[in-house]
Amino acid sequence: MPRHFELELDQLRTMLIRMGSLVEEQIDYAVKAITEADVALARLVMQRDKKVDEYDNSLDQQCLRIFALTQPVAMDLRLLMAGLKINNELERIGDIAVNLAERVESLLPYQDFVKTTSLKRMADAAREMVKRAIDSFVNNDPALARKVLESDDFIDNLDRETFNLMVKTMKESPEFIEPAAHVMILSRHIERLADHATNISEDVIFLVNARIIKHHADSSADGGPIRT
Repeated sequence: MPRHFELELDQLRTMLIRMGSLVEEQIDYAVKAITEADVALARLVMQRDKKVDEYDNSLDQQCLRIFALTQPVAMDLRLLMAGLKINNELERIGDIAVNLAERVESLLPYQDFVKTTSLKRMADAAREMVKRAIDSFVNNDPALARKVLESDDFIDNLDRETFNLMVKTMKESPEFIEPAAHVMILSRHIERLADHATNISEDVIFLVNARIIKHHADSSADGGPIRT
């Protein structure tokens, strides 16, 4: 039983890493589709979302099977708890990639306008947060996870700036109401992308250090892990 249990946990980690790699690629493609007006790439993102959902279902079933057949404790229990939560965050990141891709065709006539916004800068920063969050899980690296938490305010500030600028644009230039509305929605999707990255990072800190970090509270604490 112990050997079988270890194999189940290894399989769980492997599946999470593969799903993380897929989701990271989905975000890369979605951001590129928006910034380069690539409709074909946007459609590819939407087509591949089914694969993300398949990973989501498989990981849920894997976690529930381990819970049902074993009595995990300490680090193993934390891995299962974190695995369930990280799986959920990854699935939502996959959904956001689709949401981004769905706006590409609508913005095709307004590429010059899009380039005047902070959308690419914001998307690149959020994409890097997702990459670091996934890497922190792969490498059991809470220090990298904390760097993700520290980046969240930057995205929040850009989201607020974008919202205010788009409102101003719609008031002063009614011909840009449609693209400005799309940019506001995309900005909010990207802000949510950063939130999911921070949630994964909090889960990594819980997994490795047995510390519950919510809303970044005590994210830089040096109290060390709780002994289990």
